[in-house]
Amino acid sequence: MTEHPSGDLCLEQLSKKFESFTAVNSLDLTIPEGSFFALLGPSGCGKTTTLRMIAGLEDPTSGTIRIGDVDITHVKAHRRNVNTVFQSYALFPHMKILDNVAFGLKRRGDKDAMRKAQEALDLVELGHTAKKKPNQLSGGMQQRVALARAIVNRPNVLLLDEPLGALDLKLRRQMQIELKRIQSEVGITFVHVTHDQEEAMTMADTVAVMNAGNLEQVGPPADLYDHPASTFVANFLGQSNLLTSRVTGLGGDGLATADCHGHEIQVAAEHIPTGVRDVFVGVRPEKLRLDRSGRNHLDGTVTDASFAGVATQYLVRLPWGHEVTVVQPNDGSPRARVGESVDVSWEPGSEFVLDASQDQDAGMFDTGLRDA
Repeated sequence: MTEHPSGDLCLEQLSKKFESFTAVNSLDLTIPEGSFFALLGPSGCGKTTTLRMIAGLEDPTSGTIRIGDVDITHVKAHRRNVNTVFQSYALFPHMKILDNVAFGLKRRGDKDAMRKAQEALDLVELGHTAKKKPNQLSGGMQQRVALARAIVNRPNVLLLDEPLGALDLKLRRQMQIELKRIQSEVGITFVHVTHDQEEAMTMADTVAVMNAGNLEQVGPPADLYDHPASTFVANFLGQSNLLTSRVTGLGGDGLATADCHGHEIQVAAEHIPTGVRDVFVGVRPEKLRLDRSGRNHLDGTVTDASFAGVATQYLVRLPWGHEVTVVQPNDGSPRARVGESVDVSWEPGSEFVLDASQDQDAGMFDTGLRDA
């Protein structure tokens, strides 16, 4: 390719089969140019295989990959303007940091390689390390050097394959903020592959949730969290309380009534899937209250209380034996004790509603398969 295309990254009917195993199944996905996009899913869901096809490291079984109007499906990896940052930093240990960053540009004969490399190091706030060797830097700093080395080539698309997986929790959170800042400054399309829900929701403009080679749902993180399209998304993106209920009729103010194990509750009518009566009423733990302040309320007994600094997480057993998770801020109000009888309440409209014909536990557990 003599020119590097620009535009949205488009995957059309993209599939990858390994003998009898389908890793990616007819994927249709448009990743807007200049966005921070996350491919999220458990081990074996197909996200890494998708990334490898975009990078040119894996040939699709069928389908196309385009950047803008240019088809790059069968373009060799080194000829497409796509770079990858892996979990392993893969820095040259014998080279100084500046030479590591400049390596690709120098190989291409760029006479301005050292200046560009210094600018890339400054961007990741490591300009002062230019003369050091990789073994003199911490893991987090080495990861930022690897990022600078990828960015210095100004790719159309930067692929990040679990790039923060080797870092400890505190450093990982710092790097999440740092990656978001860097992406915003350089304006390059970032495609971040991760199984970490918090990581995807913290950084990405848009998240695509994958399951068994298929797309479950695509959208802004808040939309996926507040309005999951399936039990898999509801359970995989944080904690969900799914209450088996039956829609019984329409109330007022855009609300519908439902029977939840003999208790009448109200839900937003617009949240109910068309033509469905048997539903899961889903309420996130932080939207429940241990009082009667909400118009919907159920009685229960506290079976566990876990203090977590800013909040306390409770398990509450409802009269029919189902346990719900309630997260309450530690705002100075009295905390409930194990064995205490409590009211659990929430406001109609703060719930999501899903067809109860789905598997209630989908997305709660990792498959344990190798990542695909």
